[in-house]
Parts: sequence; C-alpha cells; structure tokens
Amino acid sequence: MGIYQTKADILSGTDFHEVWRKASFIYKKIKKKSKRQPYLRSAYFNKQKVFLGLFWDHLFEKSWPDRLRRLRYFAATVELIEHNRFEPSSKEDPNNRSVVFHRFIGQTKEKELFAIQIKEHKSSGKKYLISIFPTN
Repeated sequence: MGIYQTKADILSGTDFHEVWRKASFIYKKIKKKSKRQPYLRSAYFNKQKVFLGLFWDHLFEKSWPDRLRRLRYFAATVELIEHNRFEPSSKEDPNNRSVVFHRFIGQTKEKELFAIQIKEHKSSGKKYLISIFPTN
C-alpha cells in the first residue's frame, strides 16, 4: 500500500463555515457535471465512478469540531480519488459479506497524512466515498 502525494493543501480556516464555503465550491463544480448523483472518476478503479453523496450524510452525523477536521481534506481527497493508482488496504465488511471497504492513504502538500474510505457493493460494483479522516 503506497501513499499518494497530492498537490492540494488542506482547506484553510478556523471556523467550520469558512472551510465549508471552500469545500462546497469544489463540490458544486463536481455536481454541475452530472444531472443525477455527483461522482468522480477513479484512476485506481479504471475510471469507474465513485459517488460522493454518502460522504455528506456521514459528515453531518459528526460533531462540529470533527466535521471541521475532516472537511479540511476535501480538496486533497478529490485529487486522491481522481489520480491515485496505489493499491488500497481492502477488507470485507464482517456484518455484510456483499460490501468491501477500500482505504487509501494520501499526503497533502504540507506533508499531513490522511485516509479516505470507499465502500464497494460487490453485486452492483457501485462505489461510494464514505469517510475522510486525518491519520496520526
């Protein structure tokens, strides 16, 4: 499992709403490209779609400080999904055998490590961005 070096920085700001404004600007550009669900094409998955909708649901279940901490890495996550070709660590969901979780590791321009988790349904082949979080 390799670490992908992104060219993107973490999103700056001290308040959630400052960071949210910058992240939503990036998200709206992605959303404009599709009439239905917003997605990114992944280099690792041979340009298959990775849908972004579940990430926002997951993000807003978290506390305010945790939302800010996770959302700072959104720009780097977009780049990681689109360009990364390193093998992720993958494991099957023990509660649901038809789901596989893929965890990719990235590094921002400022040398901060973060991880993203993508959920894949085996039967349909659909992939969803689930979570972004910094690693320590």
